[in-house]
Amino acid sequence: MNKLGQQAEDRALAFLQARGLTLVERNWSCRAGELDLVMRDQAHWVFVEVRHRASERFGSAAQSITPAKRRKLEQAAAMYLSIKGLNVPCRFDAVLTVADAPPEWLKNIFI
Repeated sequence: MNKLGQQAEDRALAFLQARGLTLVERNWSCRAGELDLVMRDQAHWVFVEVRHRASERFGSAAQSITPAKRRKLEQAAAMYLSIKGLNVPCRFDAVLTVADAPPEWLKNIFI
């Protein structure tokens, strides 16, 4: 991960923690892919995808979550839950950042 990606992830983590979520794991990876942040929001386990763009010149951060990226996230989350032996309510969220603007938190992105 490059420096900008690390900074975006740090900002996203602080943003979510300030809203009451608790960090469980960071940058968890398996053969299916990587989960940027695994967090708890009360009873829910939340798989958070962090996307950063320096500008929206080539598309928004939200547009960068393609169907292929969705499949990889879902597969990685399924592997995570299986390895950890968890059968818990979960959801997928995204935290989007553009330049120095405040983060945008999208909940339940895969409804």
